[in-house]
Formats: sequence, C-alpha cells, structure tokens
Amino acid sequence: MAHYFTNDNVKSDEKIIQTKIGNDEYSFYVDNGVFSKSALDFGTRTLIENLENIKGDVLDFGCGYGPIGIYVAKTTNSNVDMVDINLRSINLAKKNVELNNVKANVFESDIYRNITKQYDFIITNPPIRVGKEILYKILLEANNHLKDGGELWLVINKDQGAKTVLKDLKEVYETVVICKNKGFYIIKAKKYWHFINKHL
Repeated sequence: MAHYFTNDNVKSDEKIIQTKIGNDEYSFYVDNGVFSKSALDFGTRTLIENLENIKGDVLDFGCGYGPIGIYVAKTTNSNVDMVDINLRSINLAKKNVELNNVKANVFESDIYRNITKQYDFIITNPPIRVGKEILYKILLEANNHLKDGGELWLVINKDQGAKTVLKDLKEVYETVVICKNKGFYIIKAKKYWHFINKHL
C-alpha cells in the first residue's frame, strides 16, 4: 500500500508495457511501487472503454503512470491535467505523455491541494485502500472542482463497497451506473447546477 501514501524508496525496476485500447496501441513506462505495473488493470480498462462525450477541461485524478489521461488526450480535443501524490507515478506519467506523443499537464497533488481550477470532467480509478475517510474526501470534494454540470467518472468494484458508495454519491450528485462488468461499476456522477455542498 506504500504507493498510495508515500514516495518511499522502493527499488526501481522500470520497464515498458504495450497495450491496445480501442483501436490504438499504447506504450507505458511502469515501475515498482505503482499500481498495475504488469498490465493495464481490468477496472481502468473498463472505465476507459465506457467514457462518453468527454471534452473540455479534464482531470485524471490519481493518474498513476497515466493511461486514463493519455487515452483522453489522444482521443479527444480536451485539455488534460493529470495528478497523483506519488512522485514515481508523476515521473512515469510525464515520460508516458511524451512516449505516446500527446499533450497533458502532469503534476503532484495531495488530493486536491494543488488543484486551482474547475473541470468539465474528473475521471478516476480511486485508491480504495486509503480507507473510507480519504476515499470519500476524494469523491465528495470533487464536487468543488467541477464546473456546474460537470461530471465525476469513476470505477469501483462491488467487493470494495460499490453499492454503498453509489448510495452516498446520490446525496451529492445526479448519479447513474453506466455499466457493470465482472463486479466493476462504472459510475457517472454529475454536479447539480449551483449545488451547495452541505456534506463537506
């Protein structure tokens, strides 16, 4: 779990993996201490393959080595920011932006501490193992960083509390399950116009 919280000195073993998303081939630098280093994980792939109408200002939150943000940058005309707390992930994501010949702004942020703008879309495969308090901070405070009508897209597994998260998100957002696939829920949570967040 170290990669969710810290930038400790896990021994580096950097390599490149290849994967196909949609009709395009992607290459990614990966390393020890980052999520899903052996292959693109099923939850992230399911989220990416179900994204729709993504455009404008987009934040890939908890970007890891960058597959979500890089896919969005490659396939849409969006302005993409990518953030993570883990510096190794940040360095890999910057290299992968260049490797895949896309444009995206990659920077470190502890949750939303370094976020200074609002977005049309925030997309995340959130780090469930950080615990409920931090997870809910990520998901509910996203509302403060979305434009009116903006959308939070996320993937969460049924075994990780997807039904409870969905119920709680409905108190803050206009929420819909886009699909369910092998226990993974793809959830779109839309910010209400001029919503006053009473939960934070």
